[in-house]
Amino acid sequence: MMRTNTNTALDKLRAGQQVACVWLSLGSEAFAEIAAEAAPEAVVLDAQHGLWDVRSTHAALGMIAQSSTPLVRVADNSVTSIGVALDAGAQGIIVPLVESAEQAAMAVSAAHYPPKGERSGGGVRPLADFPTYWKGSSNNTLVSVMIETRLGFENVAAIAAVPGIDMIFIGTGDLTLSLGFDADIEAAIQTIFTTSRAANVPCGIFTVNASAARTRLAQGFAFVVAETDLRLAREGIAASLELTRSGDTL
Repeated sequence: MMRTNTNTALDKLRAGQQVACVWLSLGSEAFAEIAAEAAPEAVVLDAQHGLWDVRSTHAALGMIAQSSTPLVRVADNSVTSIGVALDAGAQGIIVPLVESAEQAAMAVSAAHYPPKGERSGGGVRPLADFPTYWKGSSNNTLVSVMIETRLGFENVAAIAAVPGIDMIFIGTGDLTLSLGFDADIEAAIQTIFTTSRAANVPCGIFTVNASAARTRLAQGFAFVVAETDLRLAREGIAASLELTRSGDTL
């Protein structure tokens, strides 16, 4: 299924509303289908650190599109990685490790067809009705870039000013690694947030659970992670085993 004339998550961001996503890394098409049944505003497939390949991504995105906006955190900032994700049915991409305005502009260009960009025409889903898809994709493809390094942090104002950037997304883990564990990470996060807002660009942030997501939404962040398949599997199984072995009454 290829939706080209609407992008619910992008529409919400443009309207100043907030989006909660489910983040999937395990490469399970069945899990993606279950996640989509809950109808989150968006479901993100992690193709950078997750287990998704081209076939599983294509299958999962088709399921997600029935009820949510399907997005992919691509492996890298390349025409190929971005094009493969969009051809498979993603309605937007989250690009990791962006450190300059030039790199942000590269992501925008890779996500759009000429004359706006350099994306190649093709893909099983787009070619089903390419004229309609081409027309709709110009205004309905979400382009988000991740700020998660010291250099990206230092250049966030220039990055947020790049035309075609729909969202700045903070990668808290790598930002901590880059700035150092002794740095004031929260202060850096708030600087990125205020800089993005000053540029009228929504700011999202990776959150590890629903409680953290609620905290960030209350602070005004536009895009958060409500749940991940990895956390749910690890912590859910561990908690159930602990309860089972404790002897407590269920």
